[in-house]
Amino acid sequence: MTLDQICAQILNRPPTPHRRLVAISGPPASGKSTLAATIAARLSGGGEPSEVVPMDGFHLDDRLLQVDGTHARKGAPNTFDADGFVRLIRALQSTDAVVFPLFDRDREIAIAGAGRVSATCRTVIVEGNYLLLNRAPWTQLHPSWAFSVALHPPMDLLTQRLRARWAEHGKPNAQSWIDTNDVPNITEVLSQSAPADLILSETPT
Repeated sequence: MTLDQICAQILNRPPTPHRRLVAISGPPASGKSTLAATIAARLSGGGEPSEVVPMDGFHLDDRLLQVDGTHARKGAPNTFDADGFVRLIRALQSTDAVVFPLFDRDREIAIAGAGRVSATCRTVIVEGNYLLLNRAPWTQLHPSWAFSVALHPPMDLLTQRLRARWAEHGKPNAQSWIDTNDVPNITEVLSQSAPADLILSETPT
């Protein structure tokens, strides 16, 4: 399926209720942020004001993960402020400008108030691992999506991308982290998510 065909399907869905919220879900390194940005740019260029909201801004801080004993599983569903993310998605249903946090991967921290959806935005492309996860409170998100896309690249491509990502960010013992952290997260996304309106094994053009 081409990018233009995906955009046509998105535009065919009504807002829910004031903005059209689109979920781009998939495991780590599946290309969610790239696809989300590409779709938003294509829609905006066609006259539909669109912006991207990443889920990653709701990573819990390392200090909280240390207290919770979950730092070794950073990126798993229970290492996010899922309730806060649900509140953000509900706020995006309004006609107001909405401020949200962004994640700085170089510093491994979330930055409050670093992103904003403008009041004129009509379609929001939300991207993240667990947008379709069949686990509370993530299930509260499901009715919000006017359209959903799930990215399912092959595992060898995902691990190749993850090795490159962690090398770029200077993470020691990258392969061990991939095996003990990323692969379980990949498995959970692929096996525990609700069906999407569209499943892609590669990025459309």
